[in-house]
Formats: sequence, C-alpha cells, structure tokens
Amino acid sequence: MGSSSIKGIVKDIIIVAICVAVVWIGLQAYFGASNPFYVVSSGSMYPQLAMYDIIVITGHAPFEGVKVGDIIVFDRPKDHDKVIVHRVVAVIDDDPKTLRTKGDNNQASIPGTDFPITEQEYKGTVVHVIPQVGYITKVLQPPINYIIIAVIVGIMIIRQIAKNYNKKDLIINDVDESKADGKIDYLLHDKEYSSDDFLNKDEKPVEEISKEDTKSIDDIPEFFRDKEQEKEKE
Repeated sequence: MGSSSIKGIVKDIIIVAICVAVVWIGLQAYFGASNPFYVVSSGSMYPQLAMYDIIVITGHAPFEGVKVGDIIVFDRPKDHDKVIVHRVVAVIDDDPKTLRTKGDNNQASIPGTDFPITEQEYKGTVVHVIPQVGYITKVLQPPINYIIIAVIVGIMIIRQIAKNYNKKDLIINDVDESKADGKIDYLLHDKEYSSDDFLNKDEKPVEEISKEDTKSIDDIPEFFRDKEQEKEKE
C-alpha cells in the first residue's frame, strides 16, 4: 500500500471522527446534558420503560422544577457507581430539596438507591423514549464491535486502493494519448511527408509541360509539312 493510500485512509478517518464529534457536541448542547442517551438495563420501570429502551433526557429542566410523577435519571446516592432511572414519588425535604424515587415495578423505595436524591445526583428528566433500540448496544459488545470497526476500516482501505488504481489508469491513458498526438503532429509537420511537398513532388508547372510537350511547327521536317498541306487541299 502506497503512502497516498495511507494518507487517504487517515483523511477519511479524521473526517468521520470530526463529523461524529460535531454531531455529539451539538446533541449535548441541544439537550443540555453531557450524555443525553441512556439504555434501560432492568425491568424496574416496566411497563413504562422496558429493557433495552433508549431514553433521552434533558438537562435544561432545573432540579428545582422537578415534581412528583416525573421520571428522572440520577446517580445512585450510596456511592455514585450506577445510573438509575426511576419515578419521583415524594419530596422529602425542601431545604435543600431532596427527593425520593421508586421503580414502577418495585414494591417500595430502596434506601441508598431511591433516596435521598439531591441536585448533586440529578442528571436530567426523561423527555423521549425510543423503544428497543438499545438491543444494538447489546449486539455491539466485544468482540462484535471490534469486528465491525475492522470491517469499516477494511472498506475504507479497499475504497482508497480502488481510487488510486483508477487514477493510475487515467494517467496512463493520458500519457498514451499525448504520445499518439505527438506522433501525429510530427508527421503533419515533417517536411518529407508534408501535404505540399507530397502533392508537388515531381510536379512541374503547366507552362513547362506545354513547352516541353508541345513542338513548334518549325521543328517538323519539310517532307511531312508538304504532305500535311496536300491533305488539307484535298
């Protein structure tokens, strides 16, 4: 693989990475959250939320505006090692505001998980649900995700090689055409094969031909001249 192919592949990867980064930053700004998308990983909110549903949250909804009945996403208050999506069931304190949540499918709130929820744990309020799309994340777990990445990179490599091959064919064709044009131009301008010389070669002016091929009557012998005159009289 030539250096041009490697440069082309690197260029394509950079373009894709920049596009992904721009889209991701745009989504973060639009939804007001560092990560606007989460996949439901348990059945605690069933039937409202099923496993592998993708939820979209907004961080533009301030914690002070959260009310009972809202579905929110938050870090587990016990050790912040897990992200939870549950429904707010009570406001247990106003200063500072503290919430208690519960999964719709759970019997009761779980201490250390469902409460106490403060602004420090709050990530955002659920605004959209995309059903079952989260199965893709399950499929894209290792090693499947690495295989897909390898296939994508392979396609980019093949595409770049094909592009360079087509360029080489185009250059070769251009060189052949330029050589052919050069030969034709040489023949057209070669004095030995020029049209003027070819047409005029061994060609004599009409005046010279008439002088050479036409004999004067004075050059005819007298005997033949008399014969010709007798024939004319008859």
